[in-house]
Amino acid sequence: VQLQASGGGLVQPGGSLRLSCAASGRTNNNYYMGWFRQTPGKEREFVGVIRWSSGHIYYADSVKGRFTISRDNARSTVYLQMNLLKPEDTAVYYCAAASGIILSSIRMVQQYDSWGQGTLVTVSS
Repeated sequence: VQLQASGGGLVQPGGSLRLSCAASGRTNNNYYMGWFRQTPGKEREFVGVIRWSSGHIYYADSVKGRFTISRDNARSTVYLQMNLLKPEDTAVYYCAAASGIILSSIRMVQQYDSWGQGTLVTVSS
């Protein structure tokens, strides 16, 4: 699966941004697609994913209530709507996909075998 992410930029605290991730290539229903983020000197961290077959969505506690993942089946695209952004949300955001993983491992970076290029989100006044 090839992933193409877009939508990063500069936004003021409290503002909103929407990221997109379009998938191409062979996929199956039993895969997860979503987002991780990384700041310099830190490990890549889980943001949220959607299980394509069921539509179930899982979020990191740090973004619950502020970020929303949605999908467009026809376009094989996942979106990350980010509201109430905080300076600590500043990071490079990566789109990722994985198939055949178990629910307990969805937050683990090493479980994902497809990655898009990162897109920088900067939250600053």
